[in-house]
Amino acid sequence: MAKLEAIIKETIARGARRQVRMVILPIRREVLRLRRKMAAVDNALAALRRQAGRWERMLGGAPPVPRVSEEDAKAARLSPRLIQRLRKRLGISQMALARLLKVSGPAVAQWEAGRSKPRGQNRAALVSLRKVGKRDVKELLAQRSKDAPAPSRRRPRSKKRRRAKK
Repeated sequence: MAKLEAIIKETIARGARRQVRMVILPIRREVLRLRRKMAAVDNALAALRRQAGRWERMLGGAPPVPRVSEEDAKAARLSPRLIQRLRKRLGISQMALARLLKVSGPAVAQWEAGRSKPRGQNRAALVSLRKVGKRDVKELLAQRSKDAPAPSRRRPRSKKRRRAKK
């Protein structure tokens, strides 16, 4: 009798599992399809957010270099070594830093050598560059190179011509 009872229980359990599997299988497939669709929507949203950030930066929504008050600029310490470290951290040359600050290349060299100090707007611009990263500096340099007029390319006179004119 115990065997018959066990066989009936096993048969009922097997039938129940089959019934549950028939109901759950379509639901599982639907859940998998919805998960894939959500992943695709998430990827599309992330791409749109990146694009919106690019457009905002391009249209000037957020200034690439944060503004610094005059008091902060005066209070900031700017030694020649700090200027050089800032430039190295940003990964730019003296000429690129000069282009960013709209000064001459020798001016930056003088600051780094300690022969002169940045004053006024140049000092404020240097202090504000401390809060900027490499990527922003590269974008700002690219923007400045587009805005700047092309340098005129004059050939220096040869020595023979100079002598002949004298």
